[in-house]
Amino acid sequence: MAMSQAAYKAEQALGHDTNAITEQDNTNPANSPAYADSSGETMKALAWLGKNSVAVVETNKPRLIEPTDVILKVTGSTVCGSDLHLLHGTIVEMQKGDILGHEFCGVVDSVGSAVSKVSVGERVVASFQIACGECYYCKKKLSSQCERTNANTLENAMYGGRTAGMFGYSHFTGGFAGGQAEYVRVPFGEVNLLKIPDAVPDEKALYLSDVLATSWNCVVDTGVEKGDVVAIWGGGPIGQMCADFAFYHGAARVIVVDQNWRLGFIQKQNPKVEVLDYSALKKGESVTSKLKEMCDGRGPDVALECVAGEYAKGWAHYFELMLGMETDTSEIVNEMITSVRNFGKCGITGVYVGFTNHFNIGALMERGIRLIGNGQAPVQLYWEQLLELIQSGDIDPMKMLSHRVRLEEIDTVYYKFEKKEDGMQKVFVETKFSAPPCAGSPELKIYEKGGMAALEKKAKRMAIDV
Repeated sequence: MAMSQAAYKAEQALGHDTNAITEQDNTNPANSPAYADSSGETMKALAWLGKNSVAVVETNKPRLIEPTDVILKVTGSTVCGSDLHLLHGTIVEMQKGDILGHEFCGVVDSVGSAVSKVSVGERVVASFQIACGECYYCKKKLSSQCERTNANTLENAMYGGRTAGMFGYSHFTGGFAGGQAEYVRVPFGEVNLLKIPDAVPDEKALYLSDVLATSWNCVVDTGVEKGDVVAIWGGGPIGQMCADFAFYHGAARVIVVDQNWRLGFIQKQNPKVEVLDYSALKKGESVTSKLKEMCDGRGPDVALECVAGEYAKGWAHYFELMLGMETDTSEIVNEMITSVRNFGKCGITGVYVGFTNHFNIGALMERGIRLIGNGQAPVQLYWEQLLELIQSGDIDPMKMLSHRVRLEEIDTVYYKFEKKEDGMQKVFVETKFSAPPCAGSPELKIYEKGGMAALEKKAKRMAIDV
């Protein structure tokens, strides 16, 4: 948490750049009367309280700040593996009270004076990134790299450029309140919302906001081709959908590398997937040697990284991460580089935030390996096509869905998801505005002893002044 606070103070001292054309650093409507609805209405939302601490709090409903804004009643959100980086304090510039959540859908509650293409009462899904719709990247539909929605100076200095602003993902990406809440403000609403057809339930449309586009981008951007053997590191929702999308694009074989129950979950949903449990390797075996053995001695054609850089496997990287000597471990990337065939391709979609040690650049160069940073997926480049594939039945996002939970318990869900407990793969988080569950949705899971009455009492106890 100290690093996060120091980064935030540094940003304040340096000052934002002048590129952004939308309000920055409005991560909770309670922070300023200018951000809170004048009615005084309150809402429940998930707030970051510090490293490894989140809670459902009572805060103000957001208001329209700019003419292009839309306010949504949130009808569905979820928890993403990248949310855990916020929980752990891996992403810098978090502040107590920041509202989390970058994947959500809802019903339009109100619109700004300049909004004409989105109407009150319409069902929509939001992209996790905030795009202006008019800059160089937005005109190419590369919405995740919008030049005018994130003025953060530190990100620009670290990366040599900025990403777009992002919902619920720290002041490092603009400081926007997220959608793990009952209401959310969407800047440039006409650009960043996609209308949901009546025949598509929220339980499918929600995942257009991130996980589907991110998985699709991982496969397409890395360049999976017909006949390829694809190895995927990480059996979470992104890895699971990458497996499906790799087959969709003609892969001959897909091997998922992970440990625990997730491998069985993926195989149950798609029996064509092969698995490699690295925790069950024999003495003298490695992920690389096993993959070579499984792939004619050469290794897979393509490797996809769907884990992230904060999780060390060995002691050296564990201590280096703990001591701040690196921000990300290179272990998985090195495994990918040494595992693929000569001139193979490796794509990185899991979140890496800074710098790493012990990177095997020699193997990369000598064997001609293509290492591709897939970037934050440009949702708006893909979401219309993906919606059509949902409508046609070619893809089914509900294959990921293991749990349905209430917003009032999303803090509990974070900790269970972090520990991979209760067979939790992907959740649908309902609010008081949600429609009844669609066919095939998991039954509502309530963790709090005493049911809904206890949840209401808990929410009142956790109300804080942020």
